[in-house]
Amino acid sequence: MEAFLDFLGDIPWWTWILIFLLIVAIRDIFFQKAHTISHNFPIVGHLRYWLESIGPEMRQYFVANNREELPFNRIERSWIYASAKKENNYEGFGTDRDIYKHQHIFVKNAMIGYQVPENHPNIKDPYFIPCAKVMGAYNKRKKPYRPASVINVSAMSFGSLSAAAIESLNKGVEKCHAYHNTGEGGLSPYHKQGGDVIFHFGTGYFGVRSKDGNLSMEKLKILVDENPCIKAVEIKLSQGAKPGKGGVLPGSKITHELAEIRGVEVGKDVISPPTHKAFKNIPELMELIESIAHETGLPVGIKGAVGKVDQWEELADLMIKTGKGPDFITIDGGEGGTGAAPPSFADHVSLPWTYGFSSVYKLFLDRGLTERIVFIGSGKLGFPAKAAMAFAMGADCINVAREAMMSIGCIQAQVCHTNRCPSGVATQNKWLQNGINVPLKSDRLAQYFKTFRKEFLEITHAAGYEHPCQFHMEDIQVNVDDDYLSSNLRSVYKYQKEKVDFDSMQKLYDCVHLGGQPSLEKTL
Repeated sequence: MEAFLDFLGDIPWWTWILIFLLIVAIRDIFFQKAHTISHNFPIVGHLRYWLESIGPEMRQYFVANNREELPFNRIERSWIYASAKKENNYEGFGTDRDIYKHQHIFVKNAMIGYQVPENHPNIKDPYFIPCAKVMGAYNKRKKPYRPASVINVSAMSFGSLSAAAIESLNKGVEKCHAYHNTGEGGLSPYHKQGGDVIFHFGTGYFGVRSKDGNLSMEKLKILVDENPCIKAVEIKLSQGAKPGKGGVLPGSKITHELAEIRGVEVGKDVISPPTHKAFKNIPELMELIESIAHETGLPVGIKGAVGKVDQWEELADLMIKTGKGPDFITIDGGEGGTGAAPPSFADHVSLPWTYGFSSVYKLFLDRGLTERIVFIGSGKLGFPAKAAMAFAMGADCINVAREAMMSIGCIQAQVCHTNRCPSGVATQNKWLQNGINVPLKSDRLAQYFKTFRKEFLEITHAAGYEHPCQFHMEDIQVNVDDDYLSSNLRSVYKYQKEKVDFDSMQKLYDCVHLGGQPSLEKTL
């Protein structure tokens, strides 16, 4: 035995390499049948597959130009990263955008901008921009809610995102007085770190699920009573990434903790059906909204990606007839989001945000219903100029998902669906999650939101307004095409946004329903 070990020790290192390569070649030629390239070109063929695997990263860092990538280009990502880190996010030597390109946005500035008077809330807090409307005010809910921030964290569930990511987001929204939408995975301990929460459920009813897989009103009521951080409830009808398709969370990702939160079995695939059990039509949806509002006292809203509008019209007509309806509506864009989906869905099903939102808002506007509803936009709107466009079209708040993820470290690796997210944001792998420093990342989410609000407010003031709700369709111009060249939103989308009832920022600051700041004593 000792002689054998001495023999092995005498073999040069390069011989071991040759032996290993010989074994790989034998395996490639005689044993593996799946890959033609490695069979025909043993050893060398593996280089092709390796280069293919790192292709997206190579293109992202070395090939694509600053404005070329999708979903978010390098300039957009860099602005979020710099804003989150409180670094210099300015550009020098003028814009490198093609400002004559189709869909380029222009915000029309006033000749003399809005001048902030002394003792104005924005003198004390340059980041203060609350929602101009109160959720649940029209329907006289027991617990109305005014979001303290016009930018908030969109629906991303624990399970889809890691515990460390969810905790970072929630602590971040507490620091900047925004709200955090739970996504459809239920309310986890990581959502209860001090931030305001919108409880969101979809067709799986996770966290409020009965044994037969239906919605349990009793569980929902208990959840709301035991968690005062929940400020509103949102029913997901569909989402931009995959409208009309249920989700799948592999059993390998279902830990004991996830199973307890979601009310499912450990290790078993969780499949969300494409449609709801709790209602089958618009009248039943209306009944559910009112039932939840009555049992919890909270504002209740709906979220959907937009395609056909006939059922949206039915909802609006029923709201006129009954005098009831959702307190807020979140319109998700077909641009997709954090949810993994087949390309056929992500690329082709449902309208992009601008087309979908304008279609829905217009039909509610035509029926005189827009004042009842807080409209929330969701679909790559986490940039001040895009937000200005959204508010000019009728949005009252925006939700951001991928932008929020990037502020806490996401690098757009686009492997959210594989459980191998290298930044630890979209994985249940404990080792990868350990790379997230929660206190630091929560600061960065808060700073991104603050920087966004400050720049958004500066754009608003440049346009001559005190609050973004005052933007209207003619304040924003877009390039349309070579024949039409450029026109304002009113001409393009054929409606004028309803004027929002806004008095002053000070009145919003003094509102008793203002969220995110429980320590402040407020008066009507």
